[in-house]
Amino acid sequence: MRELVVLGTSSQAPTRTRNHNGYFLQWEQEGILFDPGEGTQRQLIHAGLAASRIDRICITHVHGDHCFGLPGVLSRMVLDGVDHPVHLHYPASGEDVVRALVLLATPGIDLRLHPHGAAGEIAPGLAVETLHHRVEAYGYRATEPDGRTFLPDRLAAAGIAGPDVGRLQREGRLGAVRLDDVSVHRPGRRFAFVMDTALCDGASALADGADLLVTESTFSDDDAPLAARYLHLTAGQAGSLAGSGGAATLVLTHFSSRYDDVGLLAAQARATAGTATVIAASDLDRVPFPVSH
Repeated sequence: MRELVVLGTSSQAPTRTRNHNGYFLQWEQEGILFDPGEGTQRQLIHAGLAASRIDRICITHVHGDHCFGLPGVLSRMVLDGVDHPVHLHYPASGEDVVRALVLLATPGIDLRLHPHGAAGEIAPGLAVETLHHRVEAYGYRATEPDGRTFLPDRLAAAGIAGPDVGRLQREGRLGAVRLDDVSVHRPGRRFAFVMDTALCDGASALADGADLLVTESTFSDDDAPLAARYLHLTAGQAGSLAGSGGAATLVLTHFSSRYDDVGLLAAQARATAGTATVIAASDLDRVPFPVSH
């Protein structure tokens, strides 16, 4: 199962209808919590998500709206008796902030700290790319291994069915029939998470080939000078990441509180997003992973 649960969609200041950041990704058997801002513990309750489902916490940078909810989430995990290891990933330059937040939490879980200071793989199937913001920041990419899609008509013609299909997949050959004869390559599905940043190579690399791309969309294109000053994306720039990268679905979030209606931002993103489906997220939205890309 793969699903994104949006816990909060506001940027620096929460509003009456939008909580600070928070995003939960169910990635097969692993639950990943991204950027837990203030109130994330409460948002998990509203979303019907048990804190025990969290296996990893990934922080893009140490601005408060992306990490001040960490102590509450960790304390809730202690209260719920979480007994599995919890891996916490964050920029190395934010070590002091992260350790201070961890010290505020109730002790009692097996929390493993993983600071990173450069782009690259940080766990199996999980990698980071450098973003361009006012502090050290990274975006995250989750990727499943490439696989094979079997073609039923070719399997039938070759007389292969049942357990023999699995054997062929494991061994690569069954008698005279090769795996390539009855299947085609299937790229592993990709999830990308891009928060506070100006347009940069790292953001483009994350968006490339993403099945589901989550990006900040802090400002309207009309407020591009503000976006440039604070190193954030406009809606049109968020859309262009999806369009140039060939992303299948784009989820916009991290909206400035100056916009009561984000429909304008969604329209601006659609104008540059190519064939990508564009969703302007609301708190507690659940976004299923695209079936195929």
